[in-house]
Amino acid sequence: MKGYVFHGPGRSGWEDTPDPDVKEPTDAVVRVDAVTICGTDLHILKGDVPEVRPGTVLGHEAVGEIVEVGTDVRTVRPGDRVLVSCITACGRCRYCREGVYGQCLGGGGWILGHLINGTQAEYVRVPYADLSVHPLPGAVADQDAVLLADIFPTAYEVGVLNGRVRPGDTVVVVGAGPIGLAAVATARLFAPERIVVVDLAAARLEAARKIGADAVADAREQPEQLVADLTGGLGADVVIEAVGVPETFEMCTRMVRPGGHVANVGVHGKPATLHLEDLWIKNVTITTGLVDTRSTPTLLRMTASGRLPTAQLVTHTFPLERMEEAYEVFTGAADTGALKVVLGSTQSRVVAADTV
Repeated sequence: MKGYVFHGPGRSGWEDTPDPDVKEPTDAVVRVDAVTICGTDLHILKGDVPEVRPGTVLGHEAVGEIVEVGTDVRTVRPGDRVLVSCITACGRCRYCREGVYGQCLGGGGWILGHLINGTQAEYVRVPYADLSVHPLPGAVADQDAVLLADIFPTAYEVGVLNGRVRPGDTVVVVGAGPIGLAAVATARLFAPERIVVVDLAAARLEAARKIGADAVADAREQPEQLVADLTGGLGADVVIEAVGVPETFEMCTRMVRPGGHVANVGVHGKPATLHLEDLWIKNVTITTGLVDTRSTPTLLRMTASGRLPTAQLVTHTFPLERMEEAYEVFTGAADTGALKVVLGSTQSRVVAADTV
């Protein structure tokens, strides 16, 4: 088959790679019909995730059809259309029993495109299929469903739920990429008083407005002062970091009010300074996290009923064989206007790489 193979920092390509097969009785093999690229994949290509070995097929989000299952798989069978979760769960270890699937000790957690071959390929092997794939209702299109493999549960669980967004809150989202926009959409479910989005790109700030932000701010134009002005000098109740660089994390800690929450979602490749000389007295809660995807069934139901604006995040579509071009478009988001790119054999609309 063909897959997008990582060969080390800055080196990768769409090339021949061995077909996957069932290795364990709990495995399933899925034919990939739709797949997307994540900001974490870009971190891997930069060398920020050294656990990824050269020769690994990247990707951890997909929609497809089951083509083969192991003898112990009970909940899906060949022919079923499924969502492949970015998190794999053994279901037996302490963390899985607590619903903290991202920390699975039984060979799960974030393994696809990380510790084993991932989803950016024509086929993918999914361990622990009973807990790691979700049958899809016919009402949910592939390009909508694939956004529920990672970005929506990540934004919702690690950003909104960890940040404890409540009615009447002022919520600031720093970073208007796909995760940040999904955080805006899911924060709105809790009826905050206002959502403020901070980013450098005008196109992404406009996308944030369309998806529900009440105010936007250019990161170069004193967003901390805007937040102070909007809150009477108090600061934000919840600040969600959705970039993953030291400067944005430190900005978040300056914008949060005493007693507020900073929810870090961004993947950091470098150390950030924690200014405890300022924060120790402010009762600030800082959370980090890897998504557990325990909310995926709920998000699927909400998508099927039209409650989540998934389609608004997809800006470019490609056939699978144009994976390298899709990476170029996604990497150059500042110039291409890309939010999420979706690849698959069933996509009917392909947007040229130079289209904004």
